[in-house]
Amino acid sequence: MQLSTVDTIVFFVYLLGVALFGAWFVKRNKDSRAFMAAGGLLPGWAVGLSIFGTFLSSATFIGSPGQTYGGNWNFFVFCAGMPLAVWIASRYFIPFYRRSGQISAYVHLEERFAPWARNYALLVFLVSEIARIASVTFGVSLAMSVLTGWDVTTLIIVGGVVVTVYTTMGGIEAVIWTDVAQCIILTAGAVLVVVILLSGTDTVTGGQLVDHAIENGKFSLGSWDPAQIDQSTVWTVFFVGLFTCLNRFGINQSYVQRYHTARSEQEAQRSLWIGGLIYIPVGAVFFLIGTLLWSHHELQPPLKQEFAYQIAEQQLSSQGELADLSDEERPVVIRGAAAKLTSRDLADKAFPAFISQGLPVGLAGLLVAALFAAGMSTIDTGLNSCATVYLEDIHKRWFARDVTEKQAMRILHVVTIVVGAVSIGAALLFVGVNNLLQTIWVIEGVSFAATLGLFLLGFFVRRASSKAAAIGTTAGMMTLCWLVLSIESNYALLPEWLQFPKATRSPFHKNMNLFIGTAVMFGVGWLASVVFPRELKEHS
Repeated sequence: MQLSTVDTIVFFVYLLGVALFGAWFVKRNKDSRAFMAAGGLLPGWAVGLSIFGTFLSSATFIGSPGQTYGGNWNFFVFCAGMPLAVWIASRYFIPFYRRSGQISAYVHLEERFAPWARNYALLVFLVSEIARIASVTFGVSLAMSVLTGWDVTTLIIVGGVVVTVYTTMGGIEAVIWTDVAQCIILTAGAVLVVVILLSGTDTVTGGQLVDHAIENGKFSLGSWDPAQIDQSTVWTVFFVGLFTCLNRFGINQSYVQRYHTARSEQEAQRSLWIGGLIYIPVGAVFFLIGTLLWSHHELQPPLKQEFAYQIAEQQLSSQGELADLSDEERPVVIRGAAAKLTSRDLADKAFPAFISQGLPVGLAGLLVAALFAAGMSTIDTGLNSCATVYLEDIHKRWFARDVTEKQAMRILHVVTIVVGAVSIGAALLFVGVNNLLQTIWVIEGVSFAATLGLFLLGFFVRRASSKAAAIGTTAGMMTLCWLVLSIESNYALLPEWLQFPKATRSPFHKNMNLFIGTAVMFGVGWLASVVFPRELKEHS
């Protein structure tokens, strides 16, 4: 598969435009406050669109259509918990952060508990954020590889470098305004794809695509049985969505930092409602794309066979298994491999393949640009946030409390570049991973659960002491280790001495890691606060 010359030009013009647009803000970054918070002068609607763009990312652009192509709408239940999470964050967290005057989300943990709590949350954020940036970089590059036939490794490096450069130059203001432009393109592109699919073809109408999907249960939300704890039920995904959104909107530095860029507390709250609620209908559009694409292929077998053949050829070529075959042997081997591919194997590649083959010339380039925009809007935010917490939580505490503005800007620039380079290296480790959305959810489930319980304990249990929090955190991390080591798919990467006997493994579905880990950390910390309450003098 390969983009036409026109589509390639459209994509590169867009790429150059975004880089130049982001770099234009370099003249407005006169101090570290501007780099990290844009001087607190941005309108709420722009911040809200940036929040939406970051939340959407390539995990939604590729992962959501892939999820419904290979399964059903079970993961859409994720959105059901979003309004509640937005309300909690806007009601409690945003006023707290805005009034604290601290741009870092982790300063108050030291004030509330002890330095260990701040250091722990900081470490978890940095590790998980780099993993998230890497996974998004890989997801974008994987899709681009399917679209263009270019090498995934090359795409990871080039894409990572471009985003790192304009983020380093433009700071958070460049991040937010480029996000605004990118999420508009992304949403318009997704809606356009749905319109094209529903317009049908010479052999299949849009109505037939929908009817075939309904007949085969593709719009199902999954099982409602709460007893099926080892399955991804409606209840499982609801709690995953609620706690994931609560973590992102309430305690994640990437979002907390945006609240400080808004003109006022009310604008910050408005931005979260805008960003959170826009995601629900747009997310549904991406799920619908996957469902329609599945019917599009199932009702037109030659199209599916051609698609599977191309994916099999690409996989075998990347593995070097076609190099020594003759011209007669190659198609036989490829057809054999293609016949073994299931819908789940093809899931994450279906949408990119449709972009390159099913759209008019020029529009495909726009969609490729939208795809790249989805990844960039997440990566740039992560880079800026990591640089911010390094300056505020590490450098000023451990190396030099008083730094000049010139030194601060140099530190922010250098750290952004270093984090970008490390993330590119980490992205290369994702090559070969299947089911991008599931992989990201597992990573986020572990990292989010490692800190969300601690934040909730500090906010809502007034008597919780540092000792109680430490006990709860220890219990939560031990539980998370058990949950992660119980995932059988991880065993190929684990030494035998770390593999639990089957009888001792967790019976819960892996998507429940976030909920269970958070609940244990919060619950044990709350119980420990009864035995080790906060001293009265601490309340002052």
